[in-house]
Amino acid sequence: MSDMMRCGFESGHAAAMITAIWCAAFLTGCNSSGCLDNRNSLPLAGFYDASTGDAVSVSGLSIGGVGAPGDSLLADAGENIHSIYLPFRSTQDETTFVFSTKAKTNVAEEPDDMVLSDYVTFRYESIPYFASADCGAMYRYMILAVDHTSLFIDSVGIIDSLITNTDMERIKIYLRHDPTTDEE
Repeated sequence: MSDMMRCGFESGHAAAMITAIWCAAFLTGCNSSGCLDNRNSLPLAGFYDASTGDAVSVSGLSIGGVGAPGDSLLADAGENIHSIYLPFRSTQDETTFVFSTKAKTNVAEEPDDMVLSDYVTFRYESIPYFASADCGAMYRYMILAVDHTSLFIDSVGIIDSLITNTDMERIKIYLRHDPTTDEE
């Protein structure tokens, strides 16, 4: 009987050892030393109604980079968006974006659909930033000034002037009214 108990004990001991080894391997396998953070500092801009301050979704708005190499279209007029990433150029100290939409007009001499465009220029300082050995280096941006035209963009607010790789809205674009309607 003692041999049976001994075998049972050894068998249970072996099972416990196998379980312990499996758990150790599992926990070690889940421990990641790689970079899981976003590696780009992209400013996120949201759209807001200038009269109410409420967040809005806009459609019929094309957004692109001015002077950007290649295709710089960030949003097409067919999309319905409430926010957009506006990439800055690390090799320059300013980036300009064009916001365009077609507006109905009641003036006989004007075409039925007139394109309205507003421009927003961000002036900033590019700051090299070493995140970690795994994530490497990236740029952060310190916004120094914002200029814009005012056909349908009322104002541009900066929530936090330091743009990092944290995925959060830092820019608010306040729209005067829906430029695709005849209402003021």
